[in-house]
Amino acid sequence: MSRPSDHTRQQILKAAIALFAERGYDATSIRAIVAKARVNQAAISYHFKGKEGLYGEVLKVAFDGYLRLDTFDLETLKELPREEALRRFVHQQLRPLLARDQVSRYIKIFAWENVRPSKVLTNFVKTGAMPFLASAIELVRRFLPPETSEQDAMCAALSLMGQCSVFVRNREQFMKPPFSLKIDEAFVARLTDLISELALKGMAGAR
Repeated sequence: MSRPSDHTRQQILKAAIALFAERGYDATSIRAIVAKARVNQAAISYHFKGKEGLYGEVLKVAFDGYLRLDTFDLETLKELPREEALRRFVHQQLRPLLARDQVSRYIKIFAWENVRPSKVLTNFVKTGAMPFLASAIELVRRFLPPETSEQDAMCAALSLMGQCSVFVRNREQFMKPPFSLKIDEAFVARLTDLISELALKGMAGAR
C-alpha cells in the first residue's frame, strides 16, 4: 500500500509530464503544475527541490519509458551477432513511433528540447543518458576499424540514433500531407531494415 507522500509525488509527476509535453519546459509554470496536480507548492519543493529537479525527474522517467519498450536490454546486444544487434538497436529506437498515450507525451517532451533546449537536459545527458550512449558507441565500434578515435565512434553512434529520432520527433508531421506516411508495425519493420542497411554500408565504407 503506497504512502500518502508517494501518492502526492506521483500526482505531481503525472501532472508535470502532461504539461511539459503540452507546453515545453519554459512555458510550464509551477503554478500550473500545482493546480493540475491539486497539491500545494511546498510539495514540489519537498519532493523535487523545485522546478528544475522536477523536470530532471520527468526526463529520467521519459527516457526510461523508451528503454522499457519491448523490454529492451542493452546488455543483450553484446551477446548477439553484430548485424542482429544493430537491427535490434535500430528497431528499439523506432518503437516509439507506435506508442500512444504516455509514451507519446515523452516524445513531445524531447521534441520540445530540440526546439528550445534546457540546461536541465544538459545535466541529465551527463548522468542519465551517458550509459546508453556508451552502449551505442560500443555497438558501432564492432563495425569500425580498431584505430577509430573515440570522437569518431561517438559521432557514428549519434548519427545512427539521429537517423531514428528524426522520424520519432516528427511523427505527427510525417503522418500528414505532403508526407502522409502510414505508420504501423509494417512501416517500422521496413524503416528498421532501411536504416540498418544504410548504417551497415556507411560503416563498411569507413574501413
